[in-house]
Amino acid sequence: MIIDSLRKVLELEATKGYSDKAVIGGLDKYLHRQAGQIRQAVSSPRLGAVFDRLNLAESNYGSWDTDQRKKWIAKLFSWLDELEKTTEQALSLRHRRPSPVTMTVELAPPASNPEESRTLHQERFSGKGQETLDSPITVIRGITGKVAARFARLGVRTISDLLYFTPRRYIDYSQRSPIAELEADTEQTIKKEQTIIGSVWESRVKTFGNRPGTEVTVADESGTVRAVWFNQPYLARNFPTNTRIVLSGTVAEFRGKKVFQSPQWELLTDQELIHTGRLVPIYPLTQGLYPRQVRKWTKQVTDKLLWQLSDFLPQGISRRCDLLELREAIRQAHYPDDQLMAQKARERLAFDELLLFQLGVLARKRDWQEGQPGNAFVIRREVIDGFLARLPFTLTRAQERVLEDILADLRQARAMSRLLQGEVGSGKTVVATLTLLTAVANGFQGAFMAPTEILAEQHFHNICSYLAKTSTQDNHPEKHGDQATSAQSSHIRHYDGFLSRPLAIALLVGSLSDQEKRNLHHKIEQGEIDIAIGTHALIQKEVEFRRLGLAVIDEQQRFGVLQRSALRQKGFNPHVLVMTATPIPRTLALTLYGDLDLSVIDELPPGRQIIRTEYLEPQHVEKAYAFLRQQVSNGKQAFIICPLIEESEALEAKAATSEHEYLSTQVFPDLKLGLLHGRMHPGDKEQVMRRFRDGELDILVSTSVVEVGIDIPTATVMLIEGADHFGLSQLHQFRGRVGRGKDQSYCLLIPERAAVEAPEASDRLRLMENIHDGFVLAQKDLDLRGPGQFFGTQQSGLPELKIAKLSNLRLLELARHEAMILFQSDHSLRKADHGPLRQRLSQLWPSSIEWS
Repeated sequence: MIIDSLRKVLELEATKGYSDKAVIGGLDKYLHRQAGQIRQAVSSPRLGAVFDRLNLAESNYGSWDTDQRKKWIAKLFSWLDELEKTTEQALSLRHRRPSPVTMTVELAPPASNPEESRTLHQERFSGKGQETLDSPITVIRGITGKVAARFARLGVRTISDLLYFTPRRYIDYSQRSPIAELEADTEQTIKKEQTIIGSVWESRVKTFGNRPGTEVTVADESGTVRAVWFNQPYLARNFPTNTRIVLSGTVAEFRGKKVFQSPQWELLTDQELIHTGRLVPIYPLTQGLYPRQVRKWTKQVTDKLLWQLSDFLPQGISRRCDLLELREAIRQAHYPDDQLMAQKARERLAFDELLLFQLGVLARKRDWQEGQPGNAFVIRREVIDGFLARLPFTLTRAQERVLEDILADLRQARAMSRLLQGEVGSGKTVVATLTLLTAVANGFQGAFMAPTEILAEQHFHNICSYLAKTSTQDNHPEKHGDQATSAQSSHIRHYDGFLSRPLAIALLVGSLSDQEKRNLHHKIEQGEIDIAIGTHALIQKEVEFRRLGLAVIDEQQRFGVLQRSALRQKGFNPHVLVMTATPIPRTLALTLYGDLDLSVIDELPPGRQIIRTEYLEPQHVEKAYAFLRQQVSNGKQAFIICPLIEESEALEAKAATSEHEYLSTQVFPDLKLGLLHGRMHPGDKEQVMRRFRDGELDILVSTSVVEVGIDIPTATVMLIEGADHFGLSQLHQFRGRVGRGKDQSYCLLIPERAAVEAPEASDRLRLMENIHDGFVLAQKDLDLRGPGQFFGTQQSGLPELKIAKLSNLRLLELARHEAMILFQSDHSLRKADHGPLRQRLSQLWPSSIEWS
């Protein structure tokens, strides 16, 4: 037996004075080779956990001094002694005769749910003993291909995936009560989870309302109690008389007697409890997966295969941050000893996610900037000063500061990677225009990508407007055959006064005709277009730039990392400036966009009007409608935002459709209303926004998809229904959709619940009445709700955060700090103790980042 062999080897090593001569090749070699078989031989979860902490699979016995060796082998002997004692007790229990049966048992017919019945008592793996962390979960007995497909929907395919498949919460069944002290729930009390341990007196199939179920009577030294399971007659066969059982759940009172209704149950053996009598894990499941099954399977892999998992975190970081060892964290995350250990386990796993995320973005920035040389621009001040001198306004101090940040980057022979934050109306576009002019003045092309056609058109017209004001001659549109399109509709324009030749700027969007697209593609490839503005059409394979030197990306959170990279690939390591109007607190921005340097335009141009914001109670919605109608009668337009439904975009779209119908027929039957929601085809969205922009619609009813949109100078009212469902930052974004013209604009906030019902939500919304700085509101949002509303969807190309919460600023800053230290001291992770971390990173991040 492998355990006996281990004891003999250790005894021999002790007699040889701990000289590492008990086996040929040294004790480490023997232990590393045998650790797996030893672990498989341990059935006790508690002793298995102790074995894992001894870490035989990665022992370093040969490097220790005699005193260290002696102490470590003493721990192994203690563990072996306890293992043998536990084994003897188990054998004794197995051969002990049961007490005489004093009650009859009615056995249920065969299970009506064969799959669940088949898996109720399956505890072992396939038995081959060759399972690894990379093995498919089908090596676990009971997980068929069909079950594996259900797990795959949750991202679980391998043993490693199952180990990291952590519970979303726990039910506390740890507090045991005598049966006599059970408390029945009432309508006036909060439901209480209670646990008992007793013996089965009787088990039978019983009919409840014409449907069969199971009824069990359980007794302890203080009394008896019934437990019933509706529609589950097959359970009765699991409870033989005198069997020791644990029940956990809620207790009701029926005909004066207490009864457990559909409790969790578990037979009491020498094995550790899984479903009762402890903090019981609740996993996120999908149709066809059952909680008891999943708990059994996660318990099996933690008991039998967790020992194979190596801790990739350098010990120095673990010590400084006071983190659990990885295997202990995984074990405690699934089956914690108590709430404190559950919290510590999740903290370790969350820290890992954030650290790996940070290291990945830092490495991507290094690869982009240092992997190949960038293009150092000569800053032609005469071009910049000439442009600024002809503008009808002067830059704010914040704009000047940000421009100098950008120009300093452009001078370098490494590519700029900069995030520019600034509220709507803060002047990001004019800064982007100066950056593009600098690229063109150096003989390079510039690209400007926006998430929607209508935003791309807006940028095209705004930049053309700036250039027209500063050009020495009027622009002239591109001619097609004998016809010249108007300056307003042309997608190619030229401006003099900046270069020795006219500067060419073009709009490339999907709605252009095929002939127009081919014409533009050719001109871009030949270098005849200096600045190309467009949507994702700019990253299509047909688009080839002759000499792309700068890429500007607007509302960058709407683009995935891979889309941003695709635009970057169009040139030879071009400079990249990404912009967003979403105010993001600095810590959060540095974490999520650690691959980008950060600049902020934190002041608005002078004279910018304040949007009057008012909180209204739900019962005053008619007052809001009347005010909106008055504004429309004066030639203005309005937005109405429908309540947010976080669970489903489909439900949100349905609700918006119903709201649009109600408003169109019951409230504003004489006005023209449009509808915008996330389930609409992109082309239909663009069409609705164009109609609203062109004044064909009076009111636009929309879901949150209008958060980032175009300028509508005549839109003066933003009415937000169900405002308490949105974060302050998102409400501020909505508010920024109005006030784009010269007329006073308004934002009306109507919560779903009145202040008396939800005073905290009311107080939060009232902050909007007096605070108009988006960054101040963003910080308030972070303090009050966390940052989830900033980034509701995962950006493509980034590892998913399964456990970490971005609202945990302490852990977020800690992970970033440790990542920076690690990256500065060993950015390629070549040191010996960084090898496991390098391997883990290479598994999580795309192959474009070189870790190995």
